[in-house]
Amino acid sequence: MTETPATTTPATTTPAKGLLLVVSGPSGVGKTTIVHEVIRRLGGEFSISATTRACTERERDGVDYHFVDQATFQRWIDEGRFLEFAQVFGRSWYGTLRDQVEQALGEGKLIVLDIDVQGARDVKMRLPAALGVFVLPPSEETLLKRLRARGREDETAIERRFAEAQKEISFAKSSGVYDAFLVNDDLEIAIDQLCDLVRTRRA
Repeated sequence: MTETPATTTPATTTPAKGLLLVVSGPSGVGKTTIVHEVIRRLGGEFSISATTRACTERERDGVDYHFVDQATFQRWIDEGRFLEFAQVFGRSWYGTLRDQVEQALGEGKLIVLDIDVQGARDVKMRLPAALGVFVLPPSEETLLKRLRARGREDETAIERRFAEAQKEISFAKSSGVYDAFLVNDDLEIAIDQLCDLVRTRRA
């Protein structure tokens, strides 16, 4: 009697869902470090913003930013092409293009936006399925120490930035924009927690 070898059906895996991750937090809280590591671990990518500022020698159009003139940017605003947009320091405009984000999400990608609370509010209004996470310091005292430790600004500028951070935190907590608040007390733990939040939402 000849036995027929048993065959097994290869396990199928469900492709990961596309996800827009919106991360905010005050200066000095460490959100940029956290976001870059989450992207490295999970294979995500930053959305490429449009801007009216000039392109530097080291930058490439369509890679670092989409560099456009003021008239084009205004036309895109009028056409509703932005998920969010803002003027920075009263000069250049920056915006997140909706069609590019939606295309990437349709391809199952993890797209990350590192933006302020006003921008996050606009994004969540237009794409409610986005995962909004706000990074908090362990305490206000710790945040002030971190701002001073960076050594980038004088005390007056630090105090001004700290006051802005307090307002930003207060607005974030009362806005209803964010799905989770992440305390960056231990950097590795904060990174792990954000990775877990992303994996859970994409499952």
